[in-house]
Amino acid sequence: MEAAVVSVGKAALNGLLSGAKSTIAEESSLTQAVQRDMVFLADELEEMHSILRDVVQQRDYHKVPRSRVKQLRSLAHDVEDCLQEYSVHLEKPSGWRLARTVLERHRIAAEMKGLRARVEDMNQRNLHHQLMHNAGSKPAVWGTSGCLGQQASSSSIIPSATMFGIAEARRQKDKAKVDLSWLINEGNEDLRVIAVWGTKGVLGQSVLINGAYNDLKRSKKFELYAWIRIVHPFNPLEFLHCVMRQFYSTSFEQARKTQEKANIGSQVLKKMSMMEQHDLVDQFCEHVSEKSYLIVLNDMSTIEDWHAIKEYFPDNRKGSRIIVSTEHGEVASLCTGQESIVAELNQPYVDQSIFASHDKDSQFQTALMEPSHTTLGTNNSVVPTDDIVENQFVDDNDNIARKSLRRLGTMTCALDDQLVVGREKEKSELISLISKEDDEQTMVISVWGMGGLGKTTLVKEVYQSQELSDLFEKRACVTIIRPFVLDEVLKSLAMQLRGESFNRKDNIDFGIGIRKLTETKLLTEELGHLTKRKRCLIVLDDLFSVVEWGMIIQSLPKMENASRILITTRERNIAKHCSRNEESIYNLQVLNPWDSLDLFTRKVFKEVIDLDEYPALIQEAKTILKRCSGLPLAIVNIGGFLANQPKTPIVWRKMNEHISAELEMNPELGIIRAILMKTYDGLPYHLKYCFLYMSIFPEDYTISRRRLVHRWKAEGYSSDEVRGKSMGEIVDAYFMELIERSMVLPSKESIGSRKGISSCKLHDLMREISISKAMEENLVFRMEEGCSLYTQGTMRHLAISNNWEGNQNEFECTVDLSRIRSLTVFGKWKPFYISDKMKLLRVLDLESTSGLVDHHIEPIGKLLHLKYLSLRECDGIFHLPESLGNLEQLETLDVTNTRIMKLPQTITKLRKLQHIHAGNVCNRILDSSS
Repeated sequence: MEAAVVSVGKAALNGLLSGAKSTIAEESSLTQAVQRDMVFLADELEEMHSILRDVVQQRDYHKVPRSRVKQLRSLAHDVEDCLQEYSVHLEKPSGWRLARTVLERHRIAAEMKGLRARVEDMNQRNLHHQLMHNAGSKPAVWGTSGCLGQQASSSSIIPSATMFGIAEARRQKDKAKVDLSWLINEGNEDLRVIAVWGTKGVLGQSVLINGAYNDLKRSKKFELYAWIRIVHPFNPLEFLHCVMRQFYSTSFEQARKTQEKANIGSQVLKKMSMMEQHDLVDQFCEHVSEKSYLIVLNDMSTIEDWHAIKEYFPDNRKGSRIIVSTEHGEVASLCTGQESIVAELNQPYVDQSIFASHDKDSQFQTALMEPSHTTLGTNNSVVPTDDIVENQFVDDNDNIARKSLRRLGTMTCALDDQLVVGREKEKSELISLISKEDDEQTMVISVWGMGGLGKTTLVKEVYQSQELSDLFEKRACVTIIRPFVLDEVLKSLAMQLRGESFNRKDNIDFGIGIRKLTETKLLTEELGHLTKRKRCLIVLDDLFSVVEWGMIIQSLPKMENASRILITTRERNIAKHCSRNEESIYNLQVLNPWDSLDLFTRKVFKEVIDLDEYPALIQEAKTILKRCSGLPLAIVNIGGFLANQPKTPIVWRKMNEHISAELEMNPELGIIRAILMKTYDGLPYHLKYCFLYMSIFPEDYTISRRRLVHRWKAEGYSSDEVRGKSMGEIVDAYFMELIERSMVLPSKESIGSRKGISSCKLHDLMREISISKAMEENLVFRMEEGCSLYTQGTMRHLAISNNWEGNQNEFECTVDLSRIRSLTVFGKWKPFYISDKMKLLRVLDLESTSGLVDHHIEPIGKLLHLKYLSLRECDGIFHLPESLGNLEQLETLDVTNTRIMKLPQTITKLRKLQHIHAGNVCNRILDSSS
């Protein structure tokens, strides 16, 4: 989420810096005060840009409080708008425009003064709270006069505390401090959550928690112990295995008598390697239901991660404890409940305050119980009624946790069915490619495509195929897990090549970490020995970067000529980097409609059926499959969910109507969004905003490459300078990069075209992500049937759908039109769509708008910021107004397939105009200044 904020800020900020500074130099008539304000704001804008870029490049944006980055981004947008508006009004006015321009300048100068005050206020607040102070490093500051962190290490740029909970924490400083160990030990047998957070990063609190953890472990207070670092994005399956490894380790330690401790690791590995996924899930549920445990969840950064984890730990009434370590006060408070209590902890660090949030039912708070708290009991036994209610549902909670974890246990094999349906051709082609004789030392075959296509499942099926069983003497298959650790990959390869449990299906390491078996320095030598004079098949699943590939391939020995390395990735550029020729690159596509339907019915009905037997379900099934768009991940998970629901049109219609909410909130469907979000999270900062911008376009809309590139350029997304390339060439490269990263799909008409890819589409589920992210960050508002008439925050882009039937009052009240940068209309024109309030409008896209006639576009001469104007396919337009000459910022004019035969003479005033599209010809007009 924060990555989107950062990307938005960076992409929109960069474009104005050079223009703002040249503007300052041009205007000699500005007063010295205004000049100082402009210099200050331009410098601050550049500093904001630098901060936002650094945050996302350090990959720590998920740790930065969302509110802080949104505040910075919003302020930066306002500064940019102000500087841009002043630059437009700096042109020397003539005649009747003089008086109005002078008034505009005074208005903007006053706005500039207010913005300067806002920037200075933000600087002071951030210096006062020191919210970006890192453990062991100097305090971070905001901007040139005190903005966010000028210098930060690779692991910094993280918040040390938040405003949420600060007030309560400050009040606790005057009270007696408590020991963390005592807080863990005291209380009743209920499961308790204790959230620890501090004012200077996680170092001090980690040391504090570790001391209490080790003391309790030595005293054997609990039966089970586990210390887990939460990795972002949260991986439930990896989390399960990490917990169980430590549970088994604890059990072995407590049970051993004469055994050496050094043998415990190998015992744990052997026990886990012998278990199937579902058995491991059952064991986990049994452990957390029947034994007391102490769990430490380190580095909890979001409340969403906590909600995902807490359902796996039912209250077993054995005095179990969960310690959550976080940098965010609001996360700590939400983990322990709204009525939690904050206490300052005893700790040895004089320069750091560490607090613990815990539930209100602590023993030392008993005297503070509300009088109205009713109890039931006999004699001296007193039991709160709310405890009785909770106890009635203990078994249900256990069942919920067991069911949820069983889903995790089958997550890696959830797509097995799809290979029987619609992947026979792909499997055969890959087997042929692997079997092909080749003179290369080792052939690398790359399978790439968007997340959820079933690349892992397809490769696993190929790996286990009978056709390849006799071709290779050694084989190994590893899925790269995050964070990437080279040693773990090499250890897994070595274990499998060594032949341990060879030829067993569970020998494949799809996402399961391997404990430390050998020293790092011996791994490369061991792999060389294992592969010497052997024909090997090695699968590396889910490569995420060329850096990962480089580290792995450098550690692998040279193998025999007939050896093969098979990789899977989501990005074409990684596939091209790994494979030496195009013939070794395999682009996996979505399923066709017939195979999609077959797979869906098999998952829903758990057998092969003809859907014609259920005529009432046919239309709803088509709608569901339309949303899945051939993505096996979505088909399998939605089908599996519906398999356990009543097979009625009402249930299926409800799924269709609330698909977005279901993908986000339904635990059984959450894996779909999680996998697709992984691709989005991996985008560089400059592409995130380009992707979110595409949420403007309707469902199933074919988006022209020309149209998108010109719009991006007008919005300023091409601001990164590349030697020898124009701004247009840069944004055009962005278009291809989104396709090669599997974020957007080339349209069918473009595939195989001699002219290359000329248009694209968004997969329905990727579009859902684009829409939700753009709405979260107040970027794009889509006026459509059923949309909310009230928006929070300032929207920058407005799209009007063809099914919106609102009136002028609703139009003007829903969004702040004075801050809109782009207006896109799909469907029928209404006269009030162009408003005098749209003073910052850069893009007016009316392509294919029906009902548009000449007099409707008369007001465009007032849109002085306009850079892109499209009237393409508007057959009611015969003439452009003479006021077109006022649009001195205009770069692109598209009047293709209109009735316009002649352009107004005032077009010669448009010195920045670069592209005119008319008829079927695009004429390039050189900038007159060049």
